[in-house]
Amino acid sequence: MKNIFKIVVVCLISIGLILLLKPFVAEYKDVNKYDFTLDTVDGKISKDDFKGKVLAIYFGYTFCPDVCPTSLSSLSQALNSFDSKQVDNFVGLFISVDPKRDTLSNLKEYAKYFHKSFIGASSSKENIDDIVKRYDSYYEMVTLENSAMEYSVAHTSYIYIFDKDGKFVEKINHFSNPNKIKKVLENLL
Repeated sequence: MKNIFKIVVVCLISIGLILLLKPFVAEYKDVNKYDFTLDTVDGKISKDDFKGKVLAIYFGYTFCPDVCPTSLSSLSQALNSFDSKQVDNFVGLFISVDPKRDTLSNLKEYAKYFHKSFIGASSSKENIDDIVKRYDSYYEMVTLENSAMEYSVAHTSYIYIFDKDGKFVEKINHFSNPNKIKKVLENLL
Protein backbone atom coordinates (compact mmCIF):
# COMPACT_ATOMS: atom_id res chain seq x y z
CA MET A 1 0.00 0.00 0.00
CA LYS A 2 2.84 2.38 0.84
CA ASN A 3 4.43 1.69 -2.55
CA ILE A 4 1.22 2.56 -4.40
CA PHE A 5 0.94 5.80 -2.42
CA LYS A 6 4.57 6.69 -3.30
CA ILE A 7 3.94 5.97 -6.99
CA VAL A 8 0.82 8.16 -6.99
CA VAL A 9 2.69 11.01 -5.27
CA VAL A 10 5.60 10.76 -7.71
CA CYS A 11 3.16 10.75 -10.65
CA LEU A 12 1.30 13.79 -9.32
CA ILE A 13 4.55 15.69 -8.72
CA SER A 14 5.77 14.75 -12.22
CA ILE A 15 2.53 15.93 -13.83
CA GLY A 16 2.71 19.16 -11.83
CA LEU A 17 6.30 19.79 -12.95
CA ILE A 18 5.44 19.08 -16.58
CA LEU A 19 2.53 21.52 -16.47
CA LEU A 20 4.65 24.12 -14.69
CA LEU A 21 7.61 23.86 -17.08
CA LYS A 22 5.66 23.53 -20.33
CA PRO A 23 5.40 27.32 -21.02
CA PHE A 24 9.14 27.76 -20.41
CA VAL A 25 10.02 24.93 -22.79
CA ALA A 26 7.70 26.38 -25.47
CA GLU A 27 9.26 29.83 -25.07
CA TYR A 28 12.76 28.36 -25.33
CA LYS A 29 11.83 26.52 -28.54
CA ASP A 30 10.27 29.71 -29.95
CA VAL A 31 13.44 31.72 -29.22
CA ASN A 32 15.66 29.13 -30.91
CA LYS A 33 13.31 28.78 -33.88
CA TYR A 34 13.52 32.45 -34.80
CA ASP A 35 17.12 33.21 -33.83
CA PHE A 36 19.59 34.26 -36.54
CA THR A 37 22.96 35.81 -37.28
CA LEU A 38 23.31 37.66 -40.58
CA ASP A 39 25.69 39.95 -42.42
CA THR A 40 24.98 43.57 -43.33
CA VAL A 41 27.22 46.15 -44.94
CA ASP A 42 27.63 47.60 -41.43
CA GLY A 43 28.56 44.28 -39.76
CA LYS A 44 26.97 41.17 -38.27
CA ILE A 45 23.50 41.32 -36.71
CA SER A 46 21.43 38.90 -34.65
CA LYS A 47 17.80 38.89 -33.56
CA ASP A 48 18.85 39.94 -30.05
CA ASP A 49 20.25 43.20 -31.49
CA PHE A 50 16.67 44.36 -32.01
CA LYS A 51 15.35 43.90 -28.47
CA GLY A 52 13.45 47.02 -27.47
CA LYS A 53 12.15 47.47 -31.02
CA VAL A 54 9.33 45.91 -32.99
CA LEU A 55 10.92 43.79 -35.73
CA ALA A 56 9.43 42.82 -39.09
CA ILE A 57 11.32 40.26 -41.16
CA TYR A 58 10.80 39.59 -44.86
CA PHE A 59 12.64 37.05 -47.06
CA GLY A 60 13.16 37.96 -50.70
CA TYR A 61 15.68 39.16 -53.27
CA THR A 62 16.44 42.48 -54.96
CA PHE A 63 15.82 41.21 -58.51
CA CYS A 64 12.25 40.25 -57.58
CA PRO A 65 9.97 41.96 -60.09
CA ASP A 66 6.76 42.15 -58.09
CA VAL A 67 6.17 40.27 -54.82
CA CYS A 68 9.05 41.74 -52.80
CA PRO A 69 8.47 45.37 -53.82
CA THR A 70 4.75 45.00 -53.16
CA SER A 71 5.24 43.50 -49.69
CA LEU A 72 7.88 46.03 -48.66
CA SER A 73 5.74 48.88 -50.01
CA SER A 74 2.74 47.63 -48.02
CA LEU A 75 4.83 47.51 -44.85
CA SER A 76 6.20 50.98 -45.58
CA GLN A 77 2.71 52.34 -46.21
CA ALA A 78 1.53 50.94 -42.88
CA LEU A 79 4.53 52.53 -41.11
CA ASN A 80 3.84 55.92 -42.70
CA SER A 81 0.60 56.11 -40.72
CA PHE A 82 2.54 56.27 -37.42
CA ASP A 83 4.36 59.26 -35.96
CA SER A 84 8.15 59.38 -36.06
CA LYS A 85 8.51 58.52 -32.36
CA GLN A 86 6.59 55.27 -32.89
CA VAL A 87 8.58 54.45 -36.03
CA ASP A 88 11.81 54.93 -34.05
CA ASN A 89 10.73 51.78 -32.16
CA PHE A 90 10.58 49.72 -35.36
CA VAL A 91 13.05 47.92 -37.65
CA GLY A 92 12.24 46.19 -40.91
CA LEU A 93 14.71 43.47 -41.92
CA PHE A 94 14.90 42.37 -45.55
CA ILE A 95 16.79 39.06 -45.72
CA SER A 96 18.05 38.14 -49.17
CA VAL A 97 17.70 34.52 -50.23
CA ASP A 98 19.93 35.30 -53.24
CA PRO A 99 23.37 35.97 -51.76
CA LYS A 100 24.95 35.17 -55.13
CA ARG A 101 23.57 38.37 -56.72
CA ASP A 102 22.56 40.55 -53.77
CA THR A 103 25.61 42.34 -52.41
CA LEU A 104 25.44 43.78 -48.91
CA SER A 105 25.73 47.36 -50.20
CA ASN A 106 22.93 46.74 -52.72
CA LEU A 107 20.78 45.26 -49.97
CA LYS A 108 21.23 48.33 -47.79
CA GLU A 109 20.27 50.65 -50.65
CA TYR A 110 17.33 48.45 -51.68
CA ALA A 111 15.92 48.24 -48.14
CA LYS A 112 16.32 51.98 -47.47
CA TYR A 113 14.51 52.75 -50.73
CA PHE A 114 11.31 51.42 -49.17
CA HIS A 115 11.70 52.93 -45.69
CA LYS A 116 14.42 54.58 -43.62
CA SER A 117 13.96 51.98 -40.85
CA PHE A 118 14.60 49.00 -43.15
CA ILE A 119 17.88 47.06 -43.12
CA GLY A 120 19.13 44.68 -45.82
CA ALA A 121 21.01 41.53 -44.80
CA SER A 122 22.14 38.16 -46.10
CA SER A 123 24.55 35.35 -45.33
CA SER A 124 25.94 32.15 -46.75
CA LYS A 125 23.49 29.90 -48.58
CA GLU A 126 23.79 27.31 -45.80
CA ASN A 127 22.88 29.84 -43.10
CA ILE A 128 20.01 31.29 -45.15
CA ASP A 129 18.68 27.77 -45.81
CA ASP A 130 18.73 27.03 -42.08
CA ILE A 131 16.95 30.27 -41.16
CA VAL A 132 14.33 29.91 -43.91
CA LYS A 133 13.59 26.34 -42.80
CA ARG A 134 13.18 27.33 -39.14
CA TYR A 135 10.80 30.14 -40.15
CA ASP A 136 8.71 27.59 -42.10
CA SER A 137 9.37 29.57 -45.26
CA TYR A 138 10.60 28.45 -48.68
CA TYR A 139 12.61 29.54 -51.69
CA GLU A 140 13.98 27.87 -54.80
CA MET A 141 16.23 29.02 -57.62
CA VAL A 142 14.44 28.63 -60.96
CA THR A 143 16.59 28.52 -64.11
CA LEU A 144 15.43 30.90 -66.85
CA GLU A 145 16.44 29.55 -70.25
CA ASN A 146 17.73 32.16 -72.71
CA SER A 147 17.51 34.96 -70.13
CA ALA A 148 20.16 37.49 -69.17
CA MET A 149 19.04 37.03 -65.56
CA GLU A 150 19.96 33.31 -65.67
CA TYR A 151 17.56 32.48 -62.86
CA SER A 152 14.68 33.75 -60.79
CA VAL A 153 13.79 32.88 -57.22
CA ALA A 154 10.41 31.40 -56.35
CA HIS A 155 9.70 32.16 -52.69
CA THR A 156 7.04 32.45 -50.05
CA SER A 157 6.00 35.94 -49.13
CA TYR A 158 5.32 36.60 -45.47
CA ILE A 159 6.13 39.39 -43.05
CA TYR A 160 7.15 37.96 -39.66
CA ILE A 161 6.36 40.35 -36.80
CA PHE A 162 8.14 40.28 -33.41
CA ASP A 163 7.37 42.39 -30.35
CA LYS A 164 9.87 44.54 -28.44
CA ASP A 165 10.87 41.52 -26.33
CA GLY A 166 11.75 39.55 -29.46
CA LYS A 167 8.73 37.24 -29.22
CA PHE A 168 7.02 36.13 -32.41
CA VAL A 169 3.62 37.80 -32.80
CA GLU A 170 2.25 37.13 -36.26
CA LYS A 171 3.04 35.96 -39.79
CA ILE A 172 1.33 38.31 -42.25
CA ASN A 173 0.53 37.09 -45.76
CA HIS A 174 1.80 39.03 -48.79
CA PHE A 175 -1.75 39.66 -49.93
CA SER A 176 -2.64 41.50 -46.73
CA ASN A 177 -3.85 45.04 -47.00
CA PRO A 178 -1.54 47.68 -45.43
CA ASN A 179 -4.37 48.36 -42.96
CA LYS A 180 -4.01 44.82 -41.58
CA ILE A 181 -0.29 45.38 -41.13
CA LYS A 182 -1.05 48.71 -39.44
CA LYS A 183 -3.49 47.04 -37.01
CA VAL A 184 -0.89 44.45 -36.01
CA LEU A 185 1.74 47.17 -35.50
CA GLU A 186 -0.65 49.47 -33.57
CA ASN A 187 -0.72 46.96 -30.73
CA LEU A 188 3.08 46.84 -30.61
CA LEU A 189 4.27 50.39 -31.27
